Amino acid sequence: MEDANALKADTARASSRTAAERFGVLERPDLSYTPAVAKETAHLYDKVRDFIPAIEWPVFAPYIHAINRIKKERGAVILAHNYQTPEIFHCVADIKGDSLQLARDATRVDAEIIVQCGVHFMAETSKLLNPAKTVLIPDGRAGCSLSESITGADVRLLRQRYPGVPVVTYVNTSADVKAETDICCTSANAVDVVNSFDSDTVLCIPDEYLAMNVANQTTKKILTWKGHCEVHERFTADELLEYKRADPRIEIVAHPECHPSVLAVSDYAGSTKGMIDYVKTNRPARVLLVTECSMASNIQVELPDVDFVKPCNLCPHMKRITLPKILDSLLYMTEEVTVDPAIAGRARLAVERMINLKN
Repeated sequence: MEDANALKADTARASSRTAAERFGVLERPDLSYTPAVAKETAHLYDKVRDFIPAIEWPVFAPYIHAINRIKKERGAVILAHNYQTPEIFHCVADIKGDSLQLARDATRVDAEIIVQCGVHFMAETSKLLNPAKTVLIPDGRAGCSLSESITGADVRLLRQRYPGVPVVTYVNTSADVKAETDICCTSANAVDVVNSFDSDTVLCIPDEYLAMNVANQTTKKILTWKGHCEVHERFTADELLEYKRADPRIEIVAHPECHPSVLAVSDYAGSTKGMIDYVKTNRPARVLLVTECSMASNIQVELPDVDFVKPCNLCPHMKRITLPKILDSLLYMTEEVTVDPAIAGRARLAVERMINLKN
């Protein structure tokens, strides 16, 4: 009831006043690379010096310095997905992780303003779980090929075609899609979520490859949707076997959004968090992360002794988020993310069912 009331109050405010009107606009700071800026950001450059050439740091540092100052002035918290570039992930982010972890962690902070450095469905999920907070995304065009592969109308048609079949929807979807589903899942808990239903048939949407990988781990019949992540679908088993032939010592760690044939030739397959935990625990001498390239750089900051081989498939949507855009979002309170109250309650329920599944 408290969340519902908070959502109603927040929606009423948002409908009448923009975020800029509610919080005000700040003047653009001086972005010169002064000796003071160099000194105050030196400890941050020490973290990322292996990934950012010294000649580039004078460009990044003034933005980093300004963002870290202004977010405190605003009482804002910056969330950064693992696929963000190192200067964002290690130098301005307050909370880091995969999409659901970010949204859940954000519910535990007092900040009124959340700046989501990720893609749009992540910002929507943060808004669903934090209805009373103002959620900004530095670039509203930061979409997702997987999320955009399906709509709420598509899910309604699937329900008509398969009446009574439970619908499990990947959290990497829009609020509109979540609102039409029974329960959400992540790549880490998809098998558990599917197996929580008594039905012998389950719709697991929209990621076809994740659904196929789930099907290999359950006795249930899994119905799929032909949605793919444009980063993970590019990896092939033949490509990975070439890496293995070139260096048999290399360990391949893959994400379940890849084709099952990719997982079959990998040493470990798991969620974003699972992949990170595997590398941190096992400390392979050489590892190839079969996922978005920036994640390898971000982990390597903490594991300098591990040699990361990088195929470097980049997510063009994640790369829309930049330091200048983060600064603008904080200064001008632009790109506020809202969710239609007609779907927000149902969408939030699908996420909360997943979170509370083991309870």
